[in-house]
Amino acid sequence: MPTPSDNTPRLDATSILDDISARTTCPPELERPSLWRESPESSPTAEGETPDNALSRAIASAQSALIRSDDAIAHTVSDPLNTPGAPMKDSAKPDDEPVAGRLSPTGDQSRSTNTPSSASLLSYEFSNIRLLPNYTSSFLRPGSKFTGTQQSDRQIYNVDVEIKHVDMVESYLCGYLRIQGLTEDHPTLTTFFEGEIIGTKHTFKTRNEAWGATEKTDMHHWARFPAWRPLAKQAKRPDFTYRNFAQREHIFMRWKEYFLVPDHRVRSISGASFEGFYYICFNQVAGDVTGIYFHAKSEKYQQLELKHVEDHGCTPAIEFR
Repeated sequence: MPTPSDNTPRLDATSILDDISARTTCPPELERPSLWRESPESSPTAEGETPDNALSRAIASAQSALIRSDDAIAHTVSDPLNTPGAPMKDSAKPDDEPVAGRLSPTGDQSRSTNTPSSASLLSYEFSNIRLLPNYTSSFLRPGSKFTGTQQSDRQIYNVDVEIKHVDMVESYLCGYLRIQGLTEDHPTLTTFFEGEIIGTKHTFKTRNEAWGATEKTDMHHWARFPAWRPLAKQAKRPDFTYRNFAQREHIFMRWKEYFLVPDHRVRSISGASFEGFYYICFNQVAGDVTGIYFHAKSEKYQQLELKHVEDHGCTPAIEFR
């Protein structure tokens, strides 16, 4: 419980007003008058005027000063164009300026962007910072689902794929692959996979030695995709880079399964294997996925055929311009 102190600092109306008006933050909470104590050594007040009256007038004066300061700040924020030295936007900029370079994940990444000032952000009811999607196809995006089959010489299995994340700049995606009827003990198996998108970061040659694929293995599997055959001679060159991959009709990928879901600790299952990976050819126009599974100890050239599940244009964000 607070107790009186003999070292209570001396307070007067002038010092209170100067202290409050010098604060540059939002209007602070005024000290409670009931907690103030007038020092016995304080200067004498005017004749007929009590210390409480002088203190009340000081508080009222400080409040009016704060109100005038707030009004001035609000006027400055609401009218940023009248602020001296504020840059003016070029209103004559044509509406048909090409935007492919800005929106493309493979465009020039070295351009600097101007950070909006605090005044311009506060003048909007909502944030005016545009959050551009990091994918180029309405089929290959977070939340997209595909359904189809994986076929071998002996059996056909139903397969469902759900994409969880796509980052075209980093040439990366991930998701879940669900296959049914692979074993009797496990009617449905779901695995988490990550994908390498062939482009400026990944080539047609598998660099991860743990996956067990050689250059010869890569060329044989990629050659089974008709869309890849025009690239066959160039892809064999060690310095070949598949540029502008995001603007092409077909995107090539590798999908590698890593663990089972939901129990990621299970590394192997009798009668099933997820130690291999898929060579993938994705059609951005039709939304079809064609893949070939590879594992050194599995049946060769198991075919994966998937089609996009119609979602009627559902997307995580929209923008009207």
